[in-house]
Amino acid sequence: MSVVWAATSPESGLFHPVERCSEVKDLSDRFNELRSRGQGYVEVRSPNREFPVLILAFRDDHAVVHLMSSTERMSLLVGDGTVPSDAEVEVPIMDDLAAFTGDFVLDIDRAWDLLHSFTQTQAAGPLGEWCEL
Repeated sequence: MSVVWAATSPESGLFHPVERCSEVKDLSDRFNELRSRGQGYVEVRSPNREFPVLILAFRDDHAVVHLMSSTERMSLLVGDGTVPSDAEVEVPIMDDLAAFTGDFVLDIDRAWDLLHSFTQTQAAGPLGEWCEL
């Protein structure tokens, strides 16, 4: 199964916006490399469509998942209770850290499983509850 993706560069620590088309294994390898470095930002889509794009931003064991349905529609996946609602977690969005409340934070393993499911189905709806921004 091929996917199109862009991600943080492990060498520079900065988001490298040039998309690659590869097998899911290459994406998984990049994710694992970024995870070993403690943080990262990944955008994934189907090679056949520009949208939807699933975005996984993580730092340590916490992640935030965005869904870009079109150039003008963005949603956040509701969190899994990993972090209390009133707490804040910072994750990298492209090259800057952004704070999110616990309402939108997931465990990194859960977030990766959801992203992996998305690469197989290209369907974001079944991943959970989305909150449109």
